[in-house]
Amino acid sequence: MDIAVLGALAVKENGISVTPTAPKPRQVLAMLALHADQVVPVAALIEELWGDCPPRSARTTLQTYVLQLRELIAEALKHDPEGTAPRTAKDVLVTLPGGYMLNTSGGTSDVREFERLAGTGYRAMDAEDYTGAARRLREALALWNGAALADVQTGTQLEMQVRRLEESRLCALNQRIEADLRLGRHREILGELSMLVTRYRTHENLHGQFMLALHRSGRRSEALGVYQRLRNALVRELGLEPSPALRRMQRSILLAGPESASDMAPATAGERLSSVG
Repeated sequence: MDIAVLGALAVKENGISVTPTAPKPRQVLAMLALHADQVVPVAALIEELWGDCPPRSARTTLQTYVLQLRELIAEALKHDPEGTAPRTAKDVLVTLPGGYMLNTSGGTSDVREFERLAGTGYRAMDAEDYTGAARRLREALALWNGAALADVQTGTQLEMQVRRLEESRLCALNQRIEADLRLGRHREILGELSMLVTRYRTHENLHGQFMLALHRSGRRSEALGVYQRLRNALVRELGLEPSPALRRMQRSILLAGPESASDMAPATAGERLSSVG
């Protein structure tokens, strides 16, 4: 089974889609896909589907949705390669004590691949292999095709998972940009950073990286303008001042001459800026 959730939901068996069109069965499949090869408790599925006010028929209705998913899986299993051990839909969408499990039989998952590549990138960063880190993190980020579960109606459980995945994506993005900065690619990433700070108006790491890239490109006044816009957004939206690390970066840019721009290390000599928003 092949699973994609980093964008639209797509679950395939033997290359055939088993993704339903009805909203609530899609929610059930999304929950199972995000926790592939793990038991998803019935209580978690009911909370996802109906929140704090499930109907009396919740368990029976959930069983109906599972049956609908199994019907789709059964059709796809008809295309199993010749000579393979026979399987039923219940072998793929398994009923276990307390819940259900989607058995991928070693298939692909874009979340698992993202986490593997990102982890490799983080280890390369720790080893100061910035070229390898940038490459692996770029490969990890390329797996994303939009917001996670972009076409799925989400309840409390899925919302939490979507937020977690977005935080993971932002972390990988921050590390990839830091690797690029350490490789001297400040001019190449200016356009990307310009879009990112517009989207994440109060994200300090991204603004700090944009300030550094601008300053290293000889655009000191624009770098200082980025700081001022961030400060205005933080005060207006969150009632906060920029972090001490970012204030130190602003002072360094104010005091530094253009010729010293290349001497500034990413994130103020390696100090990580806090993320706000």
